[in-house]
Amino acid sequence: MDTTTSMKALLVAMQQYEGGRNSHSAAQLLKQVEEVSALKCDHLLSSGQLLHTECVRGLVELTGNVNTCPNVAGAILSLLSQLACDDNSRTMLHYNFNLTSVLALLIHRLRATPGDPLVLQSLQLLQKLTYSTHNFPSTSYLHEFIAFLMTNIQSQSDEVVMPYLGLMANLCRDNQAVQNHVKSLDNVKPFYRTLINFLAHNNLTLVMFSLSILASLTLSENAGEKVFGAKNIHQTFQLVFNIILNCDGTLTRKYSADLLVDLLHNPKIADCLTRFQYFSVCASQLFGLLKSKDIDSAAKVLELLLAMCCVSGLRPLLCQVLFKPVGPKLRVASRRQAAGLEHKAESTLALVHWLSLPMGDAEACSLQVLQLIKELLEEALSAVSMPEGVHVFLEMLLPVILDFVKGLDVPANDAHLRQHCERIIHVNRVLLVLCGDDTTRALVSHRVSSQLCLSQVEMLLACCHGNSLLAWLPPGADHSLSQVCAEALLSTLELMSKLRQQVSDMETSFYRTLQDQRIATPLALALTSHQREHVRTGFALLLEAMPLPDFPSLVLSESVATNNAYRQSEAKLCVKRVPVQDVQPPCMNASQMDVSTSSSSVHSLVEKLHSAMELQEQAKDGHVSDIIDVYEHKLAALASEESRLQDLLEAKAVALSQADRLLAQHHFQRAQAEAEARKLASLLKEAERRRESLQAELVVQLEEAQRSKAETEELLQHNSRLQLASEEHQALKDTYNSLLHKFNEGECLLKKLQTAHATLNQTNQALRKNHQVLQLQHDKTVLLLQDKEEEITSLRSDMRLKDDDIAALRGDLREAEDKGREKELQKQELEDTLDALRKELSKTEQARKDASIKASSLQLQKSQLEAKLKQREDELNEHSAMIAMIHSMSSGKKKDVNFSL
Repeated sequence: MDTTTSMKALLVAMQQYEGGRNSHSAAQLLKQVEEVSALKCDHLLSSGQLLHTECVRGLVELTGNVNTCPNVAGAILSLLSQLACDDNSRTMLHYNFNLTSVLALLIHRLRATPGDPLVLQSLQLLQKLTYSTHNFPSTSYLHEFIAFLMTNIQSQSDEVVMPYLGLMANLCRDNQAVQNHVKSLDNVKPFYRTLINFLAHNNLTLVMFSLSILASLTLSENAGEKVFGAKNIHQTFQLVFNIILNCDGTLTRKYSADLLVDLLHNPKIADCLTRFQYFSVCASQLFGLLKSKDIDSAAKVLELLLAMCCVSGLRPLLCQVLFKPVGPKLRVASRRQAAGLEHKAESTLALVHWLSLPMGDAEACSLQVLQLIKELLEEALSAVSMPEGVHVFLEMLLPVILDFVKGLDVPANDAHLRQHCERIIHVNRVLLVLCGDDTTRALVSHRVSSQLCLSQVEMLLACCHGNSLLAWLPPGADHSLSQVCAEALLSTLELMSKLRQQVSDMETSFYRTLQDQRIATPLALALTSHQREHVRTGFALLLEAMPLPDFPSLVLSESVATNNAYRQSEAKLCVKRVPVQDVQPPCMNASQMDVSTSSSSVHSLVEKLHSAMELQEQAKDGHVSDIIDVYEHKLAALASEESRLQDLLEAKAVALSQADRLLAQHHFQRAQAEAEARKLASLLKEAERRRESLQAELVVQLEEAQRSKAETEELLQHNSRLQLASEEHQALKDTYNSLLHKFNEGECLLKKLQTAHATLNQTNQALRKNHQVLQLQHDKTVLLLQDKEEEITSLRSDMRLKDDDIAALRGDLREAEDKGREKELQKQELEDTLDALRKELSKTEQARKDASIKASSLQLQKSQLEAKLKQREDELNEHSAMIAMIHSMSSGKKKDVNFSL
């Protein structure tokens, strides 16, 4: 069974159920709803067919009806949840069908049974509809609804509390009224404690819902310091990044990314993120998530990266993560470096992959990728030195983005044309950024040809002035298809202007296009736009085109005047607009009269035009073509006005049919309002009695308030004095801390000097022991050599010389001992100096300088002493060699004798 047949059967089943609510009609309706659900009609609302719209409207009315069977209501909620699959469908259900208010009313009626499956279904669907929707319908029971959510969040089990937390997170995000109401409640502190307890839960989605609510309510409060303060913000960053990178569900990743985007709006937290030590690693892994084929996850990751690009401190880091190559410092790269190169290559390939996909559901991701690339390329090109990875990335990117905008000769429909124009706009923005640098402009000029730009311009001009509906759209609508097409055309012309000197035939094509009569309409749209960037582009092209001989300046002026007149008439129409209920059905006759009147005026205008042409031919005036263009433009404006009035009449006729349904809803809401009014009357009487009792207490409180006011003034004066004392104390504390830091540095230096002194003492003792051993060995050698005194007389003279040297060495040792004692005295002086430092902090700096000077002198003495000791050791080695020689001469056998220090 096809979709149309199923929808017709569903519409008949709904009419039968509304005519007689019995078990048979309910079963039939339930069967039809299940059949439609089985068809998987995800994009049913985006088709725009009247049958589908009426079916959805009937389902919404049945959902809000009190007498609807619970089974039928549950099946309808499942079907509506299936239909709310994309942003457009959710927006239509929220605004056009008012499903949000219907679900809120249903939950309000069933608030006594919060665990009812129908309530949970309604909450889940309401969570879907309110996601990224910042205007919840202001119903009379909104405060009761928020209290109902908070109560169930604190009392329900973990499985049931999930939809309550998700809906509460949606209501609190970017909604100042809801945030102020929740903060003013008495039970807000227990609610905060419950949310903080949820942060330790195993369910990551539950954790993210709680963090989102806390961020919305406590980010600027003292309670938020526990999670978002300077001490804990880095742990919060780590938690959120871990959830984004490691979670399994798309829903959790969406809320995690939204939370991080909201935190980036706070300048202090954004500054903390720039100092987050793991940011580069997390950003690299975020780029790695783009390899996933999940469109929703990729869109959220790209949204987060674009939000980071808006922070001046994070944009260079992202650029460094994507473009800076991880080249190995050595010839042979390690495995870790190779893995880093592969990861960066995969990140860039993932970005290019989203651009290579055809038009479809991934169109939004492709445009986000182009915007992200534009931001990062702007940062890379504005840096002092361009990263090496930019050129490699551009060699891979340019062929893909140029193929990205090709292949549309004839647009299939308006939606297809709009997508293609948006592609052209984003690609041209990237190319214009690349044209800002000479090196990258050369890369672009090798890829972009004049024929490509000219074909794009011809296609856009044909769409603007062909037989399509685009020519009859209101010229003043900034977000209309005509505005998007004009922006794409002007961005292409701006690109041609940048490349006209580098690409062959580009300058000729550019100036020929500027002299085309059709260029006046998009140029007029740019000059009268509300966006400054469009006006700037329009003026830049106008300055290029004005000196040209055939530029249609007269047609341009008429187009600008027509656009301004249209804006003025629209402003007046908004002021004088009548309510929908005042429009009568016979307005179709009036529309026919308007059409006939406008057509007759058009015919008369054509006759005048022909007469004017004849007169101009007789006069042989050379401006006939310009006048014809002006009248053609006026004819197009009249036809556009005619079609706009026809659309308004049809819209008012549809509004009349909607007014009938609104009347039925009004009667139902009026009965409910009367019940609420009776309840409010009883509450008012009780409040009046309470007011009288509180009046007496108020008098007493006023007297106490006066006394408290006097005490408060005294306390304020005392507080000001304390504030001055606190400031002086803080200044003294800062001075003390600086002096204490200098003292600690001096103490560390003293410890180093003490260690060096101990080392010198050990060296001196070792030298003494070695000298004693040497002296004993020398005495034994003298006794053995007494028998040979006559033979070695000459050698004895040498030995005497060596003895003299040893005596000199002893003198040096004594001098070293004297210097050691001097160092002990210097150590004592340093200790006295340190005691003086502890007593007088003001003289610490001078004492530290003295200690530094003395330490440098000691270091110099140490180096001199080591040099002398090394010299003496060399001399002792010579003595040892000489003694061995003497011993060999005396005994006739060579024995090794080693005397060393």
